[in-house]
Amino acid sequence: MDFNKIKAMGLEYAEKGKNAAMDLAEKGKTQALLVNEQGKLLKAQRQLGALVYSLAKGKEENQPLVDKYIEMIDTIEQEITRLKATLTPAEAAEVDYEAPVEEEEAAPEQPAQPARKTCPQCGAPVSDDALFCNKCGAQL
Repeated sequence: MDFNKIKAMGLEYAEKGKNAAMDLAEKGKTQALLVNEQGKLLKAQRQLGALVYSLAKGKEENQPLVDKYIEMIDTIEQEITRLKATLTPAEAAEVDYEAPVEEEEAAPEQPAQPARKTCPQCGAPVSDDALFCNKCGAQL
């Protein structure tokens, strides 16, 4: 083999290695985005449940606000589906997200912490991680 042939092979292998590394980096980025979206989905579902519970407990209705949460959850689910479609089934399965289990204490129920954040539309207090105002439905 002459020097030019060895050089050409070396450049070809270097290019293949570079492409493989870029592909792995892109898949890692997609997997990170997928985990982020799955976390947002769990948060939105938890907030929707809390909203429905508080409305039912107070014998109130706010269907437009419930519908906003449902639309937002649907949008997040569509993004998760889109991201998973760019990965192989095995790669997508690697990032199935499970929320950390929050341990509940057996202590008696304590009053809720006061909200530190307020709605920019109506000024009602909202929890720090709320996505919509429970009073007026404004997106936060």
